[in-house]
Amino acid sequence: MWAYNETFYQIYPIGFCGAPVHNDGVTEHRILKIGEWAEYLGDLGIGSIILNPIFESDNHGYDTRDFRKIDCRLGTNEDFKEVCEKLHDNNVKIMLDGVFNHVGRGFWAFKDVQEKKWDSPYKDWFHISFDGNSAYNDGFWYEGWEGHFELVKLNLQNPAVVDYLLDCVKMWIEEFGIDGLRLDVAYCLDHNFMRRLRSFCEELKPGFALIGEVLFGDYNLIVNDEMLHSCTNYECYKGIFSSFNCMNLFEIAHSLNRQFGPEQWCIYRGKHLMTFVDNHDVTRIASILTNKNHLPLAYGLLFGMPGIPCIYYGSEWGEEGVKAPDNDYALRPCFEEPKPNELTDFIKELIEVRRNSDALCNGSYRNVVITNHQLIFERRTDNERVLVAINAGDSEFTAGNGELQGTFTELLVNTDEAETVTLNGQLTMPAYSVQFLKAV
Repeated sequence: MWAYNETFYQIYPIGFCGAPVHNDGVTEHRILKIGEWAEYLGDLGIGSIILNPIFESDNHGYDTRDFRKIDCRLGTNEDFKEVCEKLHDNNVKIMLDGVFNHVGRGFWAFKDVQEKKWDSPYKDWFHISFDGNSAYNDGFWYEGWEGHFELVKLNLQNPAVVDYLLDCVKMWIEEFGIDGLRLDVAYCLDHNFMRRLRSFCEELKPGFALIGEVLFGDYNLIVNDEMLHSCTNYECYKGIFSSFNCMNLFEIAHSLNRQFGPEQWCIYRGKHLMTFVDNHDVTRIASILTNKNHLPLAYGLLFGMPGIPCIYYGSEWGEEGVKAPDNDYALRPCFEEPKPNELTDFIKELIEVRRNSDALCNGSYRNVVITNHQLIFERRTDNERVLVAINAGDSEFTAGNGELQGTFTELLVNTDEAETVTLNGQLTMPAYSVQFLKAV
């Protein structure tokens, strides 16, 4: 699976492109802006972009009206074709947000039910009771997603609904050439639907990637050979920032060992989960870290630990943004152009190092040294061994362990010649540092 060796870049297009929050019905070709960033993303080393909803919707994109039409606020299908060509020309693949659990009240089939009630051929596309009423006084009750009645839950056990959604995916692959899907609220989706989606996409476009949004529970239930290739690793998302904020690296070390460690009971060994430090739903990492010196360290940890790293647009240069109690607008801004800085350069180096390292992409995980402020862990495959060493403290630290033996190449260096270090049971870790040491 190509996705396992790549770094992803997530964009929330309605915000990124400066579109109105509510659908105003006016066609503007804003989505072309994503194409203008294609060269920047290619230069950064991004393997694939993840685009949050781009199809015609009532408001924020997750309330879809039409799965076959680009939202008029963003442009036209022809505009998006042009964007996809530019991204592919810069070796950036495209993953769209598959919002298959629910649609908006403006969805064409739901509007037919509103008009015809019992006589609508689409009444079984949703979970409807004509014995009740909705908060919108539709004359019938329907199930909304987690109590949000602007989001009408689809009946994924209805073969006609599944056939319709798969036909839309087929159109996206054939018309736009997309390479994968992020499945919104994958933890809500019918398992048989995900099995059908996996086999359908694999047959249509071998190597098509499916990554699910999962907040909790056992990821093995949906990340397996029959369903999804990966899902979001929210457990380690929390562990990354709170380990630095509490100066307690035992937390993330425990989570990583629980998931990927060498013991037989470790639960996700061999899986490639999607890792991140922020996204369109949570406060940005630059705003949540209490010590700004930890910002590059958080990315060093992200790229050193098991998983598929995903960067949220703007965070690669340290953009801030705090989640509000009632909306996420501050998390989804419009930037005129990229604003790369030293942090961006460091992340670019991390992307390149990881892409060229079998151990960092696919290796096993094992903790070597853990203190409150320091963490050293090993990533290993049959042909490569890498030590990842992080010092979150404000002073130099010398770690001691019998396994710190041998000659290593420092992978994170800004010079043309790699630096070689020989360890004799100790490793000197500068203050606020990240080291990737490859055994020679």
